[in-house]
Amino acid sequence: MPRPARPGQQRAMERAQRMLSRRRAETGRRASGAQRGNADGEGQAAPPVSRRPRFDGPVIDVRDVRKIYRIGDIAVHALRGVTLQIDRGEFVAIMGASGSGKSTLMNILGCLDTPTRGTYRINGMDVRGVDEDDLADLRNRYIGFVFQSFNLIPRTRAIANVELPLSYAGLHRSARQARAMAALDSVGLTDRAHHLPSELSGGQQQRVAVARALVTNPAMILADEPTGNLDTRSTSEVLSIFDRLSSQGRTIILITHEEEVAHHARRIIRIRDGHIISDERPEVRTALA
Repeated sequence: MPRPARPGQQRAMERAQRMLSRRRAETGRRASGAQRGNADGEGQAAPPVSRRPRFDGPVIDVRDVRKIYRIGDIAVHALRGVTLQIDRGEFVAIMGASGSGKSTLMNILGCLDTPTRGTYRINGMDVRGVDEDDLADLRNRYIGFVFQSFNLIPRTRAIANVELPLSYAGLHRSARQARAMAALDSVGLTDRAHHLPSELSGGQQQRVAVARALVTNPAMILADEPTGNLDTRSTSEVLSIFDRLSSQGRTIILITHEEEVAHHARRIIRIRDGHIISDERPEVRTALA
């Protein structure tokens, strides 16, 4: 069974569900307005997805990041001065045991949390002082998430799940559907576009999640234990998609505790007790048996 979503992920899911409900209501109103507008010759196209100019520096720039959680009078130091850069087009695996700080680092990289001290820039933008609404906009514009628990919205067809990030951007329905179908095609699931999550296997649900991550053409893909709930065959299928995306120049950050999975990446960062203890580039990439 998929594990429960973490608090940051749960907030993002709740926001997504609220947005989907609003979009469905707006679609009905827009359809009525379009009929009136066409009759009056005043129909207008929806605005395109907003994009900042391309930034030529590192996609990820973390400088002396520290994260402290307070539980009563106790201070828990989850990250203790982490510094790293990830360039455009890199395929990086971040490894660590439970309690190492790996999940905290993922939440900060994914703009699901902010550092207590230090700086974090994504695509050149400093996230310090950014409020929750602007963080949500950053996540939608620059990060494609793939979670272990899939985080698909139940009773919502695959294509609508993939469309959801485009709904945040206000893209017209026909454009959303076209881009969602293209993303599903990239993961080999056009024939499952109108299936509900409950009608898909675990591997297929994760491929839908990958398509959703790709649909906005984000600056990076952030995958948190994406194979943790999959069998060997589905794991191989999902990792082959990441391999192909990497060969196409996509920036991928893979959070995992599995050595075989990590060795699909071209760079492996290991974290322990809130510190980076190694940062290596394996010469030979290991394929799953």
